[in-house]
Amino acid sequence: MKVGVIGGGAWGTALAQVAAHGGREVLLWAREPDVVASINDAQENSVFLAGVGLSPTIRATGSLGDLADRDALLVVAPAQHVRAVLAETPVGSMPLVLCAKGIEAGTRMLVGEVARQVHPSAPVAVLSGPTFAHEVAAGLPTAVTLAAEDDALRMALSDRLAAPHFRPYASSDVVGAEIGGAVKNVLAIACGVVEGAGLGQNARAALIARGFAEMTRFGLARGARAETLGGLSGLGDLVLTCSSTSSRNFSLGVGLGRGGSATTLMADRRTVAEGAFTAPVLREAARDVDVDMPVTEAVCRLLDGAAIGDVIAELLARPLREEGV
Repeated sequence: MKVGVIGGGAWGTALAQVAAHGGREVLLWAREPDVVASINDAQENSVFLAGVGLSPTIRATGSLGDLADRDALLVVAPAQHVRAVLAETPVGSMPLVLCAKGIEAGTRMLVGEVARQVHPSAPVAVLSGPTFAHEVAAGLPTAVTLAAEDDALRMALSDRLAAPHFRPYASSDVVGAEIGGAVKNVLAIACGVVEGAGLGQNARAALIARGFAEMTRFGLARGARAETLGGLSGLGDLVLTCSSTSSRNFSLGVGLGRGGSATTLMADRRTVAEGAFTAPVLREAARDVDVDMPVTEAVCRLLDGAAIGDVIAELLARPLREEGV
């Protein structure tokens, strides 16, 4: 199976490294000419993953048309750009493994729904889980969820991407895998705010637990399975992303917690904090299915410039209730 990767950021590059395990040839598309040149000339993505030597079997291209001879594509473009990128890609019936985490603005569609709309003949899978790109690229132990409705495709992709340090766990719950990845980005911003505002470890642990309850409520309402949300692509990714400044979303939250504005903080970044774009879309999607998501609502207010003290006071003033989903 010849694999192509759409997206030359840190995560796309790390997945190309995984796919190249054992000397297998991988073609990576990047929008940035300097990324293409760096990979082809120096076997390193000096722009987004500096210092990590890449497999010599990874080639880069700036033309999406070059991916036409692939057997499967890993789609690692940011969620809000997936539709436009896929529209330019010659996919046909080629399997698409979606590695972006988010919900499309405007349509409120999951990335898998977007892919099916753009390329109805292409089978769709989702790869999601607790993954920092620099650790994956360095060969540190990692486990992910690889979800696809088709049994044969699910196992073929798992076999192709598995490596001694990279372990895919198969699932048929595509929706659950997607929702976990999308919601955790928003919750990571909230946990970063707790860190930046100096509210303590107790508050962060409580926020992770209550955030997971939000994720579960929304996921179940959208047809996800509880065991998926409690697995690698849900709870596992949530714990990782809410606990480290290696997370772009957590780092954005830290900046907000220290009094920075979302506009300024995001303007200083070359990489994308997906949660900032997902939060308002998730809020509307939750309202569509009548699901209460107070942490998500709070993140939206902070991104809109509300005072941290006011938002925290509102959360703490919510009526007491029985614990549970």
